[in-house]
Amino acid sequence: MRAIVCEQIEKFKLVEVQEPSLSAGEAIVRIKRIGICGTDLHAYKGNQPFFSYPRVLGHELAGYIEQIGEGVTGLQVGDQVSIVPYMHCGTCIACRNGKTNCCTDMKVLGVHIDGGMRELISLPVSHLIKTDGLTLDQAAMLEPLSIGAHAVRRSELRTGENVLVIGGGPIGLGVMILARQRGANVIAMDINDERLAFCRDWAGIDHTINALQQPKEQLAALTNGEFPTVVFDATGNARSMTESFGLVAHGGKLVYVGLVKADITFHDPDFHKRELTLMSSRNATMEDFDTVRAAMQDGLIDIERYITHGASFEDMIEQFETWLKPESKVIKAIVRL
Repeated sequence: MRAIVCEQIEKFKLVEVQEPSLSAGEAIVRIKRIGICGTDLHAYKGNQPFFSYPRVLGHELAGYIEQIGEGVTGLQVGDQVSIVPYMHCGTCIACRNGKTNCCTDMKVLGVHIDGGMRELISLPVSHLIKTDGLTLDQAAMLEPLSIGAHAVRRSELRTGENVLVIGGGPIGLGVMILARQRGANVIAMDINDERLAFCRDWAGIDHTINALQQPKEQLAALTNGEFPTVVFDATGNARSMTESFGLVAHGGKLVYVGLVKADITFHDPDFHKRELTLMSSRNATMEDFDTVRAAMQDGLIDIERYITHGASFEDMIEQFETWLKPESKVIKAIVRL
């Protein structure tokens, strides 16, 4: 079967690899959709933490079950499925406490182990979600939007709270739309006015702020000088993540959704004065996937406009470089097999 391997920084190669074998408790899935994530872009450019080469990328995945192990219930050959790409151990302290998203021995498809940028993959059936009623595109987008759902759930966001989401990329957009569905007053911040317009239109955002135009003053004006009680930073940018400390209300929460390969520092007296809560948000759990799936089934998330670019499996390598360019205006790219 065919697979695309990221052999080294800025080098993909289409190769023939052995088909996967079927083990007990597993299913073989024929991949039909592969979403391209910031993780894939960072890995390609050499900026992804916890990463080694060569690696088959791809963790935003959907397809059909082609073979299934004996004794499996609830799934059958031919079912359309989405894939939960976080291979957790099930026994560590995080897993025992239901936090499988931050397992101490986490193996994420396409990052720590080979992912789904191939025609067939064998996976535990516990990591497959039946997606009846969804399109293949919707099924593949469960994973990136579940990251936003997890961040929102982790923040314990309440109806009526003023919320700031920094970063209008695909993850930030997911945070925005799911925060709105929780009843929050959402403010979007980015450095690109065109992207902010998309945030306003696609996610129904109440207010937008260009981060290059006195953002703190704008934010103060929108919140009567109190600032948002929850700030999500989905930029993966060290400067933004550092400056976001100054945008949180007294007693508020700062949630890092984006990941950066750098150290972040803050001024402790100010941190203590406001009794801030700093949180990280990593991956997602099955509960978050269920939240997004229900929202999609209810027609609350427009995936057709969320996916702005696409390519066939054969053309992906040639197209990938263009998706990195700002002028391409990519929000979400997807590979279709």
